[in-house]
Amino acid sequence: MAKQSAGLLLYRFRERRLEVLLVHPGGPLWARKDAGAWSVPKGEAAPGEDLLTRAKLEFAEETGFAAPDHVRALRPIKQAGGKIVHAWAAEGECDVAALRSNSFTLEWPPRSGRQQTFPEVDRAAWFALGEAREKINKGQSALLDQLEQLVADKS
Repeated sequence: MAKQSAGLLLYRFRERRLEVLLVHPGGPLWARKDAGAWSVPKGEAAPGEDLLTRAKLEFAEETGFAAPDHVRALRPIKQAGGKIVHAWAAEGECDVAALRSNSFTLEWPPRSGRQQTFPEVDRAAWFALGEAREKINKGQSALLDQLEQLVADKS
């Protein structure tokens, strides 16, 4: 069975322009990567776990912000590696300068025997859709398409 992740795509309107919140993975492997490295705040779900609950928990853990209550389901997508991503869209606001992410420990440098702690997410930013399409992991770009259609249908 394919691994599954659940996440929350937060969006807002600034001067009538749609913007989305994306996060950049922390740690030394991602430090110099930008285009194609950003993601929807998400995390792996255990088999049988409630996916919306996991999405809201991951959002809170990776950003330090409370997940909005009102969300709208997007269609699941399959990334190149086979992982299925379930995501929900939510209109909301947060100050990216106040980001507080959980952390993980990794042996770094490799085979050094030295354990270091890194934030799971080292930064977050609001992007207009055009720039978001350049920044986001290509496997997740369909979520941006779905959001664009969702907000167009709403207006």
